[in-house]
Amino acid sequence: MENGGVENAHAHGDGNGNGQAASYTYWVRETTADAAPLPVPKKLTAQDVLSTQSQSTSLGSVWNKAGTWEEKNLNNWATQRLKELLKSVGSLDLSCGKAEISDVTKCVGDAFLVTVRNKKRVGYTYELTLKINGKGVASTGGEEDG
Repeated sequence: MENGGVENAHAHGDGNGNGQAASYTYWVRETTADAAPLPVPKKLTAQDVLSTQSQSTSLGSVWNKAGTWEEKNLNNWATQRLKELLKSVGSLDLSCGKAEISDVTKCVGDAFLVTVRNKKRVGYTYELTLKINGKGVASTGGEEDG
């Protein structure tokens, strides 16, 4: 602390005045003969770039080449498709009569496509309320409309 309270932060020593300049690669003391050679940069040709791009097997977006997590919202499409499919079912033959879906009064929920680890998975949660017209056989043996 002879220099007005400032120490030389770059000098390390053994306590006997034998200081040594430190470096950010302090763990590499010297290069040995059995060490791997340093990598040599190689300029890519246009053919190398094209062959790398054609090998891409990523299922998600261009930015997600690793195929990690990617989620796509399918709410609008799924809601319309569910309504369309439920109305097109037609008449259902049941053991006690026939039933038909006349209207989908409530179709609320979420649908999404998730790409994770380069695999596509579909997830959904929907709450449906259906209006059903039916014709059935009552326990008395006669037909009833409902």
